[in-house]
Amino acid sequence: MKSPIAVQSSAVGRNAIVVIAVVAAGAALYWLRDILTPLAMAIFLMIMIDGVKRSIEQRTSLPDHWAGVAAVLLVVVGFFAAIAFIVNGAAGFFTDMSGISSGIGPRIDAIIEDGAHLVGMEAAPTAQELLAGIDLRGYLTSLAFQMQGVASGSFFVLVYLGFLLASQVGFRRKIVAMFPQREQRAEALGVFERVRGGVEGYLWVQTVTGVMICAAAWILMRVVGLEHAEFWTFIIFVVGFIPVLGGAVAGLAPPLFALVQFPTYWPALILLVGLQTILFVVGNMVQPRMQGDNQNIDPVAVLLALALWGKMWGVVGMFLSTPLAVLAMAILAEFKGTMWIAVLLSGDGKPYAAASEEVSHRPPARRPARVKPPRTGAAEP
Repeated sequence: MKSPIAVQSSAVGRNAIVVIAVVAAGAALYWLRDILTPLAMAIFLMIMIDGVKRSIEQRTSLPDHWAGVAAVLLVVVGFFAAIAFIVNGAAGFFTDMSGISSGIGPRIDAIIEDGAHLVGMEAAPTAQELLAGIDLRGYLTSLAFQMQGVASGSFFVLVYLGFLLASQVGFRRKIVAMFPQREQRAEALGVFERVRGGVEGYLWVQTVTGVMICAAAWILMRVVGLEHAEFWTFIIFVVGFIPVLGGAVAGLAPPLFALVQFPTYWPALILLVGLQTILFVVGNMVQPRMQGDNQNIDPVAVLLALALWGKMWGVVGMFLSTPLAVLAMAILAEFKGTMWIAVLLSGDGKPYAAASEEVSHRPPARRPARVKPPRTGAAEP
């Protein structure tokens, strides 16, 4: 009989403490979600402000102070504009939809009947019969409350952002106090730079590819004649930050509404094929070329992060799931005890391989030899 594997008691105790700590941290994140979600959004807005500030400094001659002011104004105004566009666009969209809602039922019944004839069914069910067992009103009410919570939470996001920006003044002094030795302080700042670079890289790639998708989608929807093309374009851009679900909403929602708007199926078919082609080209050809080592995340880890943060923080958690996964991988890769978790989260098993290889292959710096002055018989003054 094979003897069991002997495990040291210290290792068992340490692993048990880690498991308990992870469960306790998850429970705290769930219970404190109303407080932590605005703080998380404010932190990512601050990271965006810092990236915009450095971009302004590189491209203009503005001093550091005015570049920071311009970055704050750009990000805050953009944040308010996004909230206003969502509220006004949704109000106008649902107002128009309520005006034509009387014709939606017969149109859906006609679509179901045509689909039933294609598969050989003689008696097709109506939309009312299909939706009889689904609490559609409950789902819509829950979605409305979540959107209302996101809109009302924007005020607390700005409050947190203001305090975070104010606390940046004493950040360097805190770093010096926490890491008095210069080598430790330089290593801590390096970890911070890599974490910030990973999050900024993700936000930059998603923003640029989202603008490409939205530009092509807007042109396609305007050519087809879909109503509220600008509203759908903005929705496509926003949901693009949600992995997996964002692509499904962007590629399927406009064609579904085109089925209701137009009396024929051709506009919906054109939108479906066109949007799926745009998403495929950008997602498989453009986006991989823009992604660097900072985006080296396993797809399974992306799905798990989406499910986990969506369960704990709702819609906000879905938006922040991939940046939080990037953040976790960047932090875990810096410590020897948690390096294996970062390896599992990475796509190729080498989190930040380029940076580490660059450091490992860099020749050690040589100190310049001290040149001794020639000895003379006379004493130096």
